[in-house]
Amino acid sequence: MSKIMITGANSGLGKECAHQLAQHEDVDTLYLACRNPHKAEAARRELESSTGRSIFEIVIMDVSDPTSVREAVAAFDGTLDGLMMNAGGLGGSTFLDQTPQGVTQMTASNLLGHVLLAEELLSANKLRGIVMYTGSEAARGVPKFGITRPELKTGSREEFISICDGSDFESASDPMPPYAYVKLMGALWISSLARQYPDVRAVTVSPGHTAGTRVGDGLPPLKKALFKSAFKILPFFKLSHDLEFGARRLVDVMHDDQYRSGIFYASKEKVLTGPMIDQSTLFADLANTQYQDNARAALWHFLKR
Repeated sequence: MSKIMITGANSGLGKECAHQLAQHEDVDTLYLACRNPHKAEAARRELESSTGRSIFEIVIMDVSDPTSVREAVAAFDGTLDGLMMNAGGLGGSTFLDQTPQGVTQMTASNLLGHVLLAEELLSANKLRGIVMYTGSEAARGVPKFGITRPELKTGSREEFISICDGSDFESASDPMPPYAYVKLMGALWISSLARQYPDVRAVTVSPGHTAGTRVGDGLPPLKKALFKSAFKILPFFKLSHDLEFGARRLVDVMHDDQYRSGIFYASKEKVLTGPMIDQSTLFADLANTQYQDNARAALWHFLKR
């Protein structure tokens, strides 16, 4: 593996993954896909300084904007050995607002743009090796944090469309339920993609409950404060770990083909750190091929508009 692109690479998990990947001698180019040129350039300088390597190239791309993604793919004239789709988050206070494509801001930033990015690269023969989507244990439910397991009524294309456009959540004030469903769709899409492109290893990997990311920024003020302060004690209960450990999960999977294509890897039941397992052993819906294909079809419903 030599050329890898990381979305959301200017801070947090994406930046730490870039730092760790640069430690591998077989990695000769790391593309930092970011929407803000100034932040991207600052990240590149910091990474070059901390790693001692000048292998970082900037790709300006806003994954929440399909036009930006298409332009970036068209302008990219190389070939990737790996794609790490990391950008996303809870979507801030406007997470249910719709984009011009008709999906929520949360769906756009976490999923829709990544679907377009990966599949445009694959169809243009610009991507080989591994396609990795950064998942979340929220997709299987985290009862200890009050995140109930997403419950699909039919698993139909229409149900997934209602998740994407937000109509399934009406005027929800808590972003975590929609986030759990969006991340579930992401894992299902990757599994469908793995069957469509059997020569590519497509996996979903959760970094676990990781300190130092911005994923909690979209929470209501009280929950946000509790979310951040909880990291001081949660490691003692195997419910969180530091940024370096979370990034290492992703980097290790990228370099180890024992992690099989089409699988969602995350923590064991009742914990959010430690060894990873196939999440379909905990949540059977993840292995449902009809659900997988319906999720992918629903996402392309919006991209074909």
